[in-house]
Amino acid sequence: MTIRTQYTKKPFASSILLWMRTDQPRQQGMDYWKGPHSKIISATPGMDEYRQIHLAAINPGLWPATPGVETTIPTDRRIDGVADVTFQSVLSPLRGRKQTRLAYEDEINVFRRTLLYAGPPNSMRWYHVARPGEQTGARVLVYLRRREGVGGRQFRKHLTDELVPALANTGALTELRTQVFMPWNERLWDTPNVAHDNPADQRFHASLMLGFPGASERAAFFDSEELAKLSDGLPEFASAIHAYEVSEALTYVRESRVLPDYVRN
Repeated sequence: MTIRTQYTKKPFASSILLWMRTDQPRQQGMDYWKGPHSKIISATPGMDEYRQIHLAAINPGLWPATPGVETTIPTDRRIDGVADVTFQSVLSPLRGRKQTRLAYEDEINVFRRTLLYAGPPNSMRWYHVARPGEQTGARVLVYLRRREGVGGRQFRKHLTDELVPALANTGALTELRTQVFMPWNERLWDTPNVAHDNPADQRFHASLMLGFPGASERAAFFDSEELAKLSDGLPEFASAIHAYEVSEALTYVRESRVLPDYVRN
């Protein structure tokens, strides 16, 4: 049975998956992204929110083993971080072209590979799952790959009508954000001097951001029988589900306002 859950649709959003350069210490790159590079992105007009998702250095994959589904994150494709941008409208990216060019030029200073995923208008949903006064102290970012032979509409329907409501109604989450992606296209973010290799069998088709009160609640959730049972339905529509431990979520722009300093939230 599908349980309806309240959510807010966002008009347009994109996520840029990031891999740090390997010729310098990883933390040096993470700090540059957090500092100088963030200032370029934050100055982009037309944004509703800009949030950096820093992923833990050690990330084998938190999702429980599921027959027929890749849950172990391959080391050679393990993501270091994600830049999440939510726009005020579907036309907002056109206003930020000047700053985008500056971001293009700066990528070589910190990243070795960048991949942009964008969803159709209003495909990003922020669900209302937190209880009054409840805060998020730990997060997991999940990427899903559609199984070959499963149509896009079928994939979206299973995700939005089955998996997401089931997650929302566990009562364990303080944050739930979902996005279904359009087919990946390198031309959307073809920055110079940085790799954009993304083989078809490695591409993603949706993401979930799961928030918890703290690390202990996060660990209990991924070790629970409830999640194991929920995973039983995954093989019919997903070939991979990579669950990353988030080390930090830093917000630089909130409700269209550039913050004087980033906020950990």
